[in-house]
Amino acid sequence: MGKTFKKPEALSDNHTHYCPGCTHGVIHRLVAEVIDELGIRGRTVGIAPVGCAVLAYNYFTHDFQEAAHGRAPAMATGIKRVRPDLIVFTYQGDGDLASIGMGEIVHAANRGEKFTTIFVNNAIYGMTGGQMAPTTMPGQRTTTSPFGRNVEECGMPVKMAELLSALQTPGYISRQSVIKPKYIVKAKKSIKKAFTYQMEGRCYSLVELVSTCPTNWGLTPLESVKWSEENLLPYYQLGEYKTPEEN
Repeated sequence: MGKTFKKPEALSDNHTHYCPGCTHGVIHRLVAEVIDELGIRGRTVGIAPVGCAVLAYNYFTHDFQEAAHGRAPAMATGIKRVRPDLIVFTYQGDGDLASIGMGEIVHAANRGEKFTTIFVNNAIYGMTGGQMAPTTMPGQRTTTSPFGRNVEECGMPVKMAELLSALQTPGYISRQSVIKPKYIVKAKKSIKKAFTYQMEGRCYSLVELVSTCPTNWGLTPLESVKWSEENLLPYYQLGEYKTPEEN
């Protein structure tokens, strides 16, 4: 009897450091599956962020680089311009991308750099202790907003997919989720489309993935899924926000 399900070759055999219920592992697998299916493992370079995925290079079997906090787009730009034959992607969380790296990602997208960004949005800083992030919801409690995010002081959560899709430069911008199988299937399709656009040399691409952080939310994994569906998905609506064909 043949196997119908196996570990992607692009994933290593290492045990990950992620917390129980964290969806980084799901996202790693989706990226690895897409890389295998497209046959690009030998020429793929990933850029790891500063954040929970800082050790992402331990979990993939293709080349990886480590960037300073928020600077993954700058490193990806340099690699892609010097070696346009490579497939380059950044893997970034909401603190790395939407806070300290906001300027980097906006200008990379506006320049139309031909790399791909996998953006993990779990509405909080994970690795550094659960502080409020640019994506934290109104009223959401964190270590730096113990009484909940006050939008009068901090503004509303940043919607990165909508922000980047407003740029005139052609690009592929999609927001999906990985909290349930029905969402995961669509997430993989968007990731594959993003890498395909890069292979064709067409545009910059970003796939935002609404995720969970049970540890820093103070919830169980199952409670986190419920909280995400009730609070994050109504605000961070899923779908494709921009395709190069529209430009």
